[in-house]
Amino acid sequence: MKDFKKLYELAKAKANNLMVNGQIAQYMVALKEMNKYKQMMLVVSAN
Repeated sequence: MKDFKKLYELAKAKANNLMVNGQIAQYMVALKEMNKYKQMMLVVSAN
């Protein structure tokens, strides 16, 4: 769970950086990555 949270936070920081720089396509990819880690955290916490 800690690993997923750390990966989620890194993806969030990356997404914010891309948004600030105006790189919309990469920003959307980073948001999908964030969503993947968030779903993994929910699965782990549900079990």
